Amino acid sequence: MKVLELLDELDEIIEVASSVPVVRKVMVDPNEVREIVKEIRLELPDEIQQAQWIKNERQRILDEAKAEYESILNEARQKADALVENDEITVKAKARADEILRIAQENSQVMKMSILDYTDSMLYNLQEKVDQMYATYFTDMYDDLQGTFEKINANIATSRSEVKEQIYKSQVEKNQ
Repeated sequence: MKVLELLDELDEIIEVASSVPVVRKVMVDPNEVREIVKEIRLELPDEIQQAQWIKNERQRILDEAKAEYESILNEARQKADALVENDEITVKAKARADEILRIAQENSQVMKMSILDYTDSMLYNLQEKVDQMYATYFTDMYDDLQGTFEKINANIATSRSEVKEQIYKSQVEKNQ
């Protein structure tokens, strides 16, 4: 894997760098190190880029589900309004409209829960992969790289929290 080679190159730069006595520091060419870090970022597995895609896809799916829910709800209301005009079947129309609305809400809720569960699962798997990469490649390495992974994990954890909050809200809405 190219990332491992780049990390070896960074390690070699540190090994051959001039040391500063007393403080146990080494002097390295920052441009050379930055270039290697840039290459590492370009070489990181697609899973990291997939996290952003999953987040965007989750929002798109939720937006579609909401639009479908609104469409079904509006259709149900229109059908209910049309039925109310006929006095003889008003009671039946109300019951049917309520049933259509209930089914639409249930379908929307089921779809929303499935989307949220899928998103949470994908984010969990991605978080596991990031944790594995961190443990394998970067333990005791550079603080900058550690910070990058911590930011990624924080973003994933935030996304998972948002998903879990949506799940909770959906369950609360369902129970109401």
